[in-house]
Amino acid sequence: MIRVLVVDDHAVIRDGIAAILEPHEDIAVVGAAADGAAAVRLAAALRPDVVLMDLRMPGVDGASATERITALSPPPRVLVLTTYDSDADITRAMAAGAIGYVLKDIPRAGLLDAIRRAHAGEAVLAPSVATKLVRQQHTVRPASLSERERAVLTLVATGATNRDIAAALAVSEATVKTYLTRVFAKLEVGDRTAAVTAALARQLIECPSTG
Repeated sequence: MIRVLVVDDHAVIRDGIAAILEPHEDIAVVGAAADGAAAVRLAAALRPDVVLMDLRMPGVDGASATERITALSPPPRVLVLTTYDSDADITRAMAAGAIGYVLKDIPRAGLLDAIRRAHAGEAVLAPSVATKLVRQQHTVRPASLSERERAVLTLVATGATNRDIAAALAVSEATVKTYLTRVFAKLEVGDRTAAVTAALARQLIECPSTG
């Protein structure tokens, strides 16, 4: 069961999302918040698996709330669901630790798929967002990953743990950690989600198939 917290300052949107999600047996809406401050409180209290996060809200905005929520232990996955796809909005949200960024015109089936993929630890990006991230990354110093580093990061993008990766590549978990440390340094990021996002944007790895 994927426990979802819905965050949006419009009640009709919160209710609409809940109506879309509730018929599905593998997803449960455990709470709803109208602003970022309430989202942080509810995330700490309810411990959802996935937080659907609007960005532009009164008071504490979505990016600020995302940063606070992803600092919880264990951290929920934050999936941005917004109308806006400006460079500034995308950059702030991804830097705050969001695992994905989709737009409110997403079809119902696409939203369900995005939630399931985010829960599995996969980076989820709307096509327009991915395009803008690629354009942004073209202005950044290019990074080069070794074949093994790309293999490790591709497995990370599927949601694999260090243990899973070690088994798949027939190496030790310590070796996997070493590869990830190198990847973080090369991509100038601080965590797995940011590494996957940066690598996808720079086309250093391909988006894993969802089957």
